[in-house]
Amino acid sequence: MSLYAVILTYNEPRHIQACIESLRFADQIVVFDSFSTDDTVRLAQESGVEVTQRKFDDYAGQRNAALKYVEGRVDWVLFVDADERVTPELAGEVRLAIQNPAFVAWRIPRLNYILGKLTKGAGWYPDYQTRLLRVGATHYDPDRKVHELVVLDGAEGTLHEHFVHLNYETIQQFHMKQKRYSAYDARILHQQGIHPKPQNFVLQPIRQFWWRFVTLQGFHDGWHGFRLSMLMAWYEFRKYIYLRQLWQGNE
Repeated sequence: MSLYAVILTYNEPRHIQACIESLRFADQIVVFDSFSTDDTVRLAQESGVEVTQRKFDDYAGQRNAALKYVEGRVDWVLFVDADERVTPELAGEVRLAIQNPAFVAWRIPRLNYILGKLTKGAGWYPDYQTRLLRVGATHYDPDRKVHELVVLDGAEGTLHEHFVHLNYETIQQFHMKQKRYSAYDARILHQQGIHPKPQNFVLQPIRQFWWRFVTLQGFHDGWHGFRLSMLMAWYEFRKYIYLRQLWQGNE
């Protein structure tokens, strides 16, 4: 069985070459770029991998386009983000997994380093990602623009080895992404016809904090887990602010 590793990129000069080096076990590496404005493409080409470009619409659309791009050339695709690394142990397990005819996809656990610290509480572990896909038997739900959902024509297995994810390297990056996610979630609620209630602005952030810090054991990460749980509670509050603005006609 043949395997392509596909990296979606947009302005990833700090990560692209290290990511590529961790994928040398694949039969082919394809950088699927969204017209980066920096050195990402040049650095990928210097690493000797295939590069193609497509204008970004959303993550589901980009991943489906990548699957279409390699269709007919390969049996399996491993999607890897530029800020992720594949360990030698995971590489070996992937190679074994694609020989198993019982599954059309495999989900992979992920170790998240947030602000430089390995984070196993507050919902960031095991953080399973369905990224190893049999071409022709899988695609992404086009209605899920963010936090993509894979649609499978068959069974899914689970690997034991981990991606390493260098996630949220700065607090600015954390805020930038969470603003986008909370605005996206607010639009979903708006499309469902849900109006914010006064108690949502208080109870939902409290519930979010409790869920992150207590239920999902963010307390095991100490101050780091407390801060992350508080930040996620804040963005739960912001989600309802955005939702109220949408109903007021303010995008």
